[in-house]
Amino acid sequence: MQLARIQHAPGQALEKLRFDAPQLVVFAADHGLADEGVSKSPQDLTHRCACELLAGKSPAVALAWHSGFDVSLVDAGVARPLQLPEGSEAAVPLLLRKIGYGTRNAAMVQAMSPAQARSAIQAGMDVVRHLPGNVVALGSIGVAGEASATLLLSRLCGVPLADASGKDQEADEVFGQRKLERLFVAASRHRRATSAQAALAAMGGFEIAMMCGAMIQAASERRTVLVDGFVAGTAALVARALVPAVEDYLVFAHRAAEPGHRLLLIHLQASPLLDMELRSSEGVGALLAWPLLQSAQQLLQH
Repeated sequence: MQLARIQHAPGQALEKLRFDAPQLVVFAADHGLADEGVSKSPQDLTHRCACELLAGKSPAVALAWHSGFDVSLVDAGVARPLQLPEGSEAAVPLLLRKIGYGTRNAAMVQAMSPAQARSAIQAGMDVVRHLPGNVVALGSIGVAGEASATLLLSRLCGVPLADASGKDQEADEVFGQRKLERLFVAASRHRRATSAQAALAAMGGFEIAMMCGAMIQAASERRTVLVDGFVAGTAALVARALVPAVEDYLVFAHRAAEPGHRLLLIHLQASPLLDMELRSSEGVGALLAWPLLQSAQQLLQH
């Protein structure tokens, strides 16, 4: 029924539900907060994963092509230029929307200026504006993106930082404690950033801001938005705060393994389609949930 409401204005007779030219858009960016050791992955992993997706060698691309999705990779702010080895051809279009070479370290200063945050939101809107179709799935790539999402969840939802960060079964206790300490430092430094837009600039990421803009634009065009994972979910939180009507167009694909994502979905009163404890954020969860939307389409037509 949500899909029917998305495609039909109030009072309009229910006609055939259709999905046209579905798009997977993956936003890649680095975070200065990674300098604080809040992620066990080296920062260079952002670049490597983005290049793999660009070359068509990532799980997300394989699932997208299998499901009939076109794929686009957006360089929102990767710390290095994205380049394939000489002689290689990109299998996925690269959209250059780089706001900067990674955000600044939020434990030291604002991650981005208010102008950069606004530019990133506008860039995300522009990306969707030029895409065909009426379905868009959003994913992200970025080391320390989860830490940034944790800070935004805590600030905007009033969740204690320790609960938002949670305990990672794959991380040792020393790392977990240090991560929490550095997150407390960042949160304390920006304690006056209480609005969604201020918190986004102070502690967010370029990819989060762009996904926020992408959701706002997609909703304005009555597109179905498949939200993938914790980082994309945080972008949905900000987008909803800026434009409340956006939430009607958001389909939360899955509940990820991060404890913060579970708390975020509770706050949003969102029921995800899948709960598989996935840790991938490149759109894999959104693509795995896609057959459920297709099933709903068939049920509405019989």
